[in-house]
Amino acid sequence: MSAFKALRKKIVWKETAPAILLVLNSFVWYIFTYPVLSHLIDGLNLSSDKRLVLYAVYYVGVAASAIIGSILLPRKRTTSLYIWMFAGAGATLLLGIIPSNSVPIIALLSFVMGTSVGIGLPSSLSYFAHSTSVENRGFMGGIIWSFVGFLVLLFAFLTSILNQWEMILLLTSWRFFGGAIFWAATRKRSIFPVQKVPKYIGLIRKREVLLYLFPWVMFSILNFAEAPILEKANVFGPNFPNVQLVEWAIVGIVAVLAGLAADRIGRKRIVIVGFAMLGIEYAALSSFSSSSYTLYLFLILDGITWGLLFSAFFTAIWGDLAEDHEKEKYYVLGGLPYLLSNFLYIIIKPVAEGVSPITAFSLASFFLFLAVIPLMYAPETLPDKTIKDRELKNYLEKAQKFAQKETEKCRSQETKENQEETTESEDTEEENNKEYNEARKLAEKYY
Repeated sequence: MSAFKALRKKIVWKETAPAILLVLNSFVWYIFTYPVLSHLIDGLNLSSDKRLVLYAVYYVGVAASAIIGSILLPRKRTTSLYIWMFAGAGATLLLGIIPSNSVPIIALLSFVMGTSVGIGLPSSLSYFAHSTSVENRGFMGGIIWSFVGFLVLLFAFLTSILNQWEMILLLTSWRFFGGAIFWAATRKRSIFPVQKVPKYIGLIRKREVLLYLFPWVMFSILNFAEAPILEKANVFGPNFPNVQLVEWAIVGIVAVLAGLAADRIGRKRIVIVGFAMLGIEYAALSSFSSSSYTLYLFLILDGITWGLLFSAFFTAIWGDLAEDHEKEKYYVLGGLPYLLSNFLYIIIKPVAEGVSPITAFSLASFFLFLAVIPLMYAPETLPDKTIKDRELKNYLEKAQKFAQKETEKCRSQETKENQEETTESEDTEEENNKEYNEARKLAEKYY
């Protein structure tokens, strides 16, 4: 608790609050606009192949715009982020006012929504990384994802009581007012200094980037590929959507603690624990899928896993790896595997019934444990000096508390001894007085 208070005092909240608002608003908006678009696409009377094309258009828009945005937006990052947020509000409103019975219009709308997500997301994460230091980046990322976890529960509840048009208006307002608050909080701020701009070809040649990127790609693919199998296999029965909401609640609790731990013991350990947990949960499902205890174990471990990885991996590690370079391209490499792997859910869902769940879960467990191997050779992105300084600081604080405790103990002992000496002298004086009085009485009697 004392470490938490010390870290809280160290963080300049005025500097980091706009970055927290920016990333928080963006991810909640992304999480809930996608189901609205998905509802429009699935509502069309089309074959599965044509619907797949519409989804592909969306993900092409996400990927292409993210790459283009990482090149163009750093030049005017803050101004570009204002425009991005307000444009996102406009794109969300289009979901409700454009006729949804035309395939070309929905295809165009899918591309617009994909572009509105991808073009600014790397710069928003880069703004976050610039606004935080390597010593507190995990903790700040944990705060963001804790808020995301609980806001997902709130928005999910609102989704259950609002109709489609009301939900679109809610998301439009959420994005617009988020942009307005971000503009008001940053319009008088100095612009971040221009840093060295890396090239993509140079990034994917870096050993430390590959050692983190390869496991993350494998994790993202396995996670989203297994989701429709979990759903179709009725592992959780008809309550699968409710299970996912409970996981977000666990993310909300775990993320901030995971971020704090990532700033104290390093990101690498937190990430390895997350990967190992996911491997354990799929191994348990493949062996004891019929047990209710296994399902609860899966639910808890999956929520903890995402709480660990969101705070330590998604928001912190890529900013750490960038060091003194512009960070957009690092976040593109780290973000696209997660965003694009969701397309696997759409591809696998129609054929999920023909896949053996036990085989799928066993393979997922094997490859997840295999993905831990590169992480063991990956460098720790939290500087050794930071870890050692905190260990030394903790040692000094404990030594100081111990010395203070011993000093108080010695003082207490001295006080006790002084009191005993005072009591003894008082007793001696009382005895002397008693003897004197008795001697005086005897003298008076005989003389």
